[in-house]
Amino acid sequence: MVAHSEAVAAPAEFRRAMDALAAATWRPELAVEDIPAPQRIAPWSAALTADVLVGDDEVGNGRLVLLHDPAGNAAWEGTFRCVTFARADVDPEMVTDPLLARVGWSWLLDALEAHGAAYTAPSGTVTSVASESFGGMADSEPRAEVEVRASWTPLLEDGDGLAARLAAWAELLCTTAGLPPLPAGVVLMPSRRGTSSQNPRRR
Repeated sequence: MVAHSEAVAAPAEFRRAMDALAAATWRPELAVEDIPAPQRIAPWSAALTADVLVGDDEVGNGRLVLLHDPAGNAAWEGTFRCVTFARADVDPEMVTDPLLARVGWSWLLDALEAHGAAYTAPSGTVTSVASESFGGMADSEPRAEVEVRASWTPLLEDGDGLAARLAAWAELLCTTAGLPPLPAGVVLMPSRRGTSSQNPRRR
C-alpha cells in the first residue's frame, strides 16, 4: 500500500523477497496466512501468521514480519530485518528448567544455521510462564507456555535468499511446539496463502 497519493514502486530487492514469499512451501502442520504488516517501522514491510496444527489441535502459533529500508538501518546492520515470535504450550515441568530460556534461544539460531540462512545482529527474549487455577476454576489443568521473540538481519543478496529464512522460521515454530524435524524426502506443501503478499504495505 502506498502512503498518501504518492505512487512509488517497491525497490527491486524487496520485490525479489516478495516473490520468494509468494512461492514459499510449508510443512503440512503449518497453516500460514498473510496479515497486515506494520507501516511505521520501515518504509516497506510484509507479515505472515501461522498456526501449528496436529490434527484439529492447535499446538503453537507465531508471526513473522519482514522489514526493508533501502537506506539501511544502523541498528539492523543491513537493509532487511526479520522480526518474529513463536509460542507453544509446554509441560508445566519444563518452565522450572533453568536452561529452558537458553535452549529456546538455540532453537532459532540452530534453525537458521541448519538452513544456511546467514544472519547478523540477532536479538530477542525467551519467556516461559506457568499458571495454576484455584477456587471456582480449581478443576482446570495447570498450563504452561514458552514464547520466543526475536529479530535478526538476514544477509540477502539483493533481496535473494529469503526462502532459507522462511524455512528456518517454520522450523522454529515446529520445534517450539515440540514437533520433530521433517523426515528426509517428505514433499512440502505449496503455499495456499492469498495474493496479499504481492501487495506490500508502504509507510
